[in-house]
Amino acid sequence: MPAAIDRRSVLAGLAVCALPRAARSAGATFRLGLTPVFLDNDAIVIEQLRETFHVAMGRPIELVQRRTYQEVTALLLDGTVDAAWLCGYPYLQHRDALRLVGVPVWRGRPLYRSYLIAAPGDAAADLAGLEGGSHAFSDPDSNSGWLVTASDLARMGRTPEDFFGRTIFTYGHRNVVRAVASGLTRSGSVDGYVWEVLAAVEPDLAGATRVVRKSEWLGFPPVAIRKDRAEDPLIRRFAEVLGDLPETDHGRATLRLLDLDGFIAGTPALFDGIAARMRDVERLR
Repeated sequence: MPAAIDRRSVLAGLAVCALPRAARSAGATFRLGLTPVFLDNDAIVIEQLRETFHVAMGRPIELVQRRTYQEVTALLLDGTVDAAWLCGYPYLQHRDALRLVGVPVWRGRPLYRSYLIAAPGDAAADLAGLEGGSHAFSDPDSNSGWLVTASDLARMGRTPEDFFGRTIFTYGHRNVVRAVASGLTRSGSVDGYVWEVLAAVEPDLAGATRVVRKSEWLGFPPVAIRKDRAEDPLIRRFAEVLGDLPETDHGRATLRLLDLDGFIAGTPALFDGIAARMRDVERLR
């Protein structure tokens, strides 16, 4: 990640890529949906994504942004967008209707972890030590920003509501770090990839927190499509573009901004660990 590039916003830059039904006609605008749960609306990252896909797809690109994973997932399911960069949790919630089109590779693997964070001086050594305190989650449909901690608690026979004194949703992983760093909450659940990027580009912010616990390695937030669009030529071209990002100047620039190595096709088995955590939470309900 070149020092010359301001990556503070990349905080977590995972975008949602989508193709509308209208894009089936030649030259139609190719729409990409973006969720701020990962992407912090940074102009540099957004423009780089737009330019990369414009050059590769040979058509105008419109970026569609929404606040939550639920909203982006709804756009994918109703056909407003045709592919989406989702978390593994909503992908699995709708696995009967969705199919993988790409999984990011970070530091050599298509995997990441959830981090439980607290203030540097906090005495907690594990999740149990944070009982009764306030806690920041990212999004109710986030694996790393909700499900991992909720399932850890479910394995203890607890829920976030009865374990923590107060919980909030920040709708952004950087905002989770901000909440803990500022003292708004005692602890938080955050995407480990995001925290690591922050540690590199905003060390003062990340340094105002410490990692209490790291989860096991889990499937990195994937790009998904509707199954009924799997054979669409534009979807197939989009999948090729994702796989070819390391081979083009625009693609390499985008990957540098996102601190990713590239994308692989991926398989549903990558998300078996998330599926197990979903079952743990369901058993407690």
